[in-house]
Amino acid sequence: MAGPRITRRESLAWLLGAPWLLAAGGCGREAKAPSLPPGELVGASDALGHRLRAGPPAVRPPDGAWRDLDVLIVGGGVAGLAAAWRLEHAGLHDFVLLELEPALGGTSRSGRSVVCPYPWGAHYLPLPRKQNRALVRLLEELGALEGTDPDGEPVASELLLCREPQERLFYGDRWQEGLFPLDGASPEDLRQLKSFQAEVDRWVGWRDGRGRRAFDLPVAACSDDAEATALDQESMAEWLDRRGLASPRLRWYVEYACRDDYGARLSDTSAWAGLFYFASRRRRPGAEPQPLLVWPEGNGRIVRHLAGRAGERARAGWMAENLVPLAPTAEPVSPEARVEAWATNERGERIGYRARRVIFAAPQFLAHFLLAPYRLEPPAHLAAVEYGPWLVANLHLRDRPRAAGAPLAWDNVLYDSPSLGYVVATHQTESDRGPTVFTYYHALCDQPPRAAREKLLATGREAWAEAVLADLGRAHPDLPGLVERLDVLRWGHAMIRPRPGFVWSQARRRAREPFRGIHFANTDLSGVALFEEAFHHGLRAAEEVLRALGREVADPWALPD
Repeated sequence: MAGPRITRRESLAWLLGAPWLLAAGGCGREAKAPSLPPGELVGASDALGHRLRAGPPAVRPPDGAWRDLDVLIVGGGVAGLAAAWRLEHAGLHDFVLLELEPALGGTSRSGRSVVCPYPWGAHYLPLPRKQNRALVRLLEELGALEGTDPDGEPVASELLLCREPQERLFYGDRWQEGLFPLDGASPEDLRQLKSFQAEVDRWVGWRDGRGRRAFDLPVAACSDDAEATALDQESMAEWLDRRGLASPRLRWYVEYACRDDYGARLSDTSAWAGLFYFASRRRRPGAEPQPLLVWPEGNGRIVRHLAGRAGERARAGWMAENLVPLAPTAEPVSPEARVEAWATNERGERIGYRARRVIFAAPQFLAHFLLAPYRLEPPAHLAAVEYGPWLVANLHLRDRPRAAGAPLAWDNVLYDSPSLGYVVATHQTESDRGPTVFTYYHALCDQPPRAAREKLLATGREAWAEAVLADLGRAHPDLPGLVERLDVLRWGHAMIRPRPGFVWSQARRRAREPFRGIHFANTDLSGVALFEEAFHHGLRAAEEVLRALGREVADPWALPD
């Protein structure tokens, strides 16, 4: 016998959460489902994940399909591409990079329409400070900088600085400037906001005995002094509680930051990570955060540059299936570091590599399936890693929707939404009319990660498309009629979550250590999923490999961990 019928409203509440149901008008009359625009699910299929979890196939590549090389890079996200970039600059050209997805870039990948390119993930980069020399060098290669200021700090190209208005918030029934809900805020709300900002400023100005900041980019530059790292032992919710910061507006604002950068709620985010969001991008107390560099395709523009440097050595659509450290032999150069890697592409072709070193730039959870010794005896630190699932949708519009209040901004956030809102791909063009692409982000963090991941993957494109339109429709009632196409990408393991106790744990430190010729590089190894962290670990692993192969690294680009 069939169970009770699930209404459309109940379905949307399941996807968007109970707060959305209240914000959308409670339990009123069931609305008619709108006709959906065409679109598709993009990204890797579930079949790839099943193949990885099944273990390596029993049949090895044929003898004639093996190649010897210096370095194999597994993973074509920012970390893997940064490692390739560093090796290339050091004069080591005998490497191959394998990426299982059909496109390079990982969570910084992008797409393109007839209107403009657009992001599928990371969509901005804060202007780095001068101490991050390698990232400054990369931006110089991209033509993103215009010299330095009197303090020697890099100056960004005006064309790439996010133009005003940068951000706005839909609160009540209209848009307001900025992300803190100032409209209608009480004196107590404002007092608590000021108190929170004073705490952030205190940490921005804090220095340890060696002159290191508590919060810096990358994390490798941060102080490991006990006063700062003790913040990692409590949640951001507990940190706010201890200071009597209970304003619902302030807590929403801080939680939005945690959801935005970490895909986690206040109670699931380390206080160290929560303060890192606000303090790491400020040069001095009272200063504005570092300006943002923005491309229409987001950080996909940087990916394109890095991939261009790697050329044909970067191969998308190839899945590494098995990494086997070889037993020592009589060979003269680091024999114990040789690794066999089997790979298969989407057409079923197979190839094998015997590499002197491997840079494992894929997420840590994949090491359990790809490294032969880890399949037999997984190290304890792998169990400490937790990932948040995300949904990203790109809405292709023939025109801009109407809105009351503040004008369309680059970043547009809804106060009562479980989503993170959307960014506008054409914002930098200064064209505020006509076709554009809205990129919508939703971090599924209201359930434990595994349950949220199952929910994400069990829901098809059509249901997610309707949920996205329903969510944004509260702020833009005319939006559904303007969308010509709506594509959805589901990131099951989008980013590592810096839950309390993880960022400064021994587990994270151990995860960075090379294992029998395999060197690890991924943003997971910082505990926070940011471009700067992936880039840093790619450089660090590349320089470890250069030294292991007997090459001098007289001027390291990676900051010491």
